[in-house]
Amino acid sequence: MTSSEAPAAVRPALDGASVAGVVPALLGARDASWLPAAAREADQVVLCVLDGLGWAAIEEHSDRMPMLAAMDGGAITTVVPATTATALTSITTGLAPAQHGVVGYRMLVGRHVLNVLRWSVPGGARPPDPFDVQRHDPFLGRAASVVTRSEFRSTGFTAAHLRGARFCGWHTTGMLIEQSVRRIDAGDKLVYAYYPGVDNVAHEFGLHDRTYLRELADVDRLVAELVDALPAHVAVLVIADHGQVHLERESWIELPDVASRCETMAGDARFRYCYARKGAARELLDVAREAVGDRAWVWSRAELLEQGLLGAGATGSIPGRIGDVVLAAFEPVAFVDPALPSEMQLRSGHGSLTPDEMLVPLLAAKGRR
Repeated sequence: MTSSEAPAAVRPALDGASVAGVVPALLGARDASWLPAAAREADQVVLCVLDGLGWAAIEEHSDRMPMLAAMDGGAITTVVPATTATALTSITTGLAPAQHGVVGYRMLVGRHVLNVLRWSVPGGARPPDPFDVQRHDPFLGRAASVVTRSEFRSTGFTAAHLRGARFCGWHTTGMLIEQSVRRIDAGDKLVYAYYPGVDNVAHEFGLHDRTYLRELADVDRLVAELVDALPAHVAVLVIADHGQVHLERESWIELPDVASRCETMAGDARFRYCYARKGAARELLDVAREAVGDRAWVWSRAELLEQGLLGAGATGSIPGRIGDVVLAAFEPVAFVDPALPSEMQLRSGHGSLTPDEMLVPLLAAKGRR
């Protein structure tokens, strides 16, 4: 397959209906006409972020998710790469990845690959200060409460994308609901509630296992109970950071000719960053296109930025966080990073620009208390 025969990529709607625009629209800083009416008209909003729940899952399994299927709204795009670290930072800051600088799950920052979610670098070295990596205030610098897992309170990633917000931890879904209700009852205009269960289950079991199907039903009940617990002048607005692609064990592809020309790799398995050895960037691009051009969009860093897929305005150290070459899978495959063999245990992946990864829900309902 040549590049001209590759399927069309889903471009992020960074100037319109994308996850990066939700918070600015809710806070009156951007056009809100594309938000569901229940969210536009509400006095207060609980923004419920369901990690890993793509629009395709709701369409395919609507019988298991009657609450979500009945809510007002539709699909919007996430950002590129379609991965948690990048998308959550875009949700909270209202910025494109090129602007906030969190351009992947793992990315080269200085001389080390930073695992953003764990906020760690290899070899026990000291990771960078979160403020030096991402300097923009969440929620446009306005007051907001964050309801998320208690163990996230002191992490580097929390400091990078949620700093300054009122932190309300939860250990169970009952606590998530009650913490959200308490902040609404206290008068908060915006409550950000985060639930990671769908993504966790998908990565461990894949999209065809009964455990995943049970989790979809459970997350639907969570949303229904949250709606039931809130008064009618409050809206629950459901979004997600990305969707998923199922991966079989044979989906994982090793790329020795590509890896031998890299100093290191990073990114996600379906949006792999390849950092070239000195002087080998052009050769790396050619080798990568020959190796996987029939299964992935293969771009140089310059091509990726010129297309505006990460947004405009990448300055300073941000472009260097992106690989010299980027492999964005359009087939249901994943590219092995030799430095992270444990990644091959994942049974689902995301990061690339296919509809299953890029399209996420934007659904709203008024409270029913």
